[in-house]
Amino acid sequence: MEGGGQQPRPPDQPPREHLQLLLHRSREAKNCAYCPYSRFPVGAALLTAGGEIFSGCNVENACYNLGVCAERTAIQKAISEGHTSFRAMAIASDMGDFITPCGACRQVMREFGTDWDIYLTKADGTYIVKRLEELLPFSFGPEDLKKM
Repeated sequence: MEGGGQQPRPPDQPPREHLQLLLHRSREAKNCAYCPYSRFPVGAALLTAGGEIFSGCNVENACYNLGVCAERTAIQKAISEGHTSFRAMAIASDMGDFITPCGACRQVMREFGTDWDIYLTKADGTYIVKRLEELLPFSFGPEDLKKM
């Protein structure tokens, strides 16, 4: 689904005003990114089932593997405030193409279900919407541990 169209909103998508705020908060978070090595700022905004929004940015480290992505920062902030049920996430960067979460972020997102929306944006504000299950098909989650 391309952003900006007049298509009817599916029942589980956030209302337009929440969506616009979610997209805006992801762009704002991008401006706080600490990325002196990659110079690739990323922001994310996470909408909880209760309607709260938590944002995060990428934070790099001179020891590269100690950095953390924007998506995981937003999720960790929400978790630390007691939220574990999510409806949507918007991800923003300065790329000319749609930004997608890395594999590690997809797996962390998957921990909290597969039936929520991910808004992949371009620098010009356009977006496409994907269900998390589309971004991480045949995934492994908490329920799989119960099968043993």
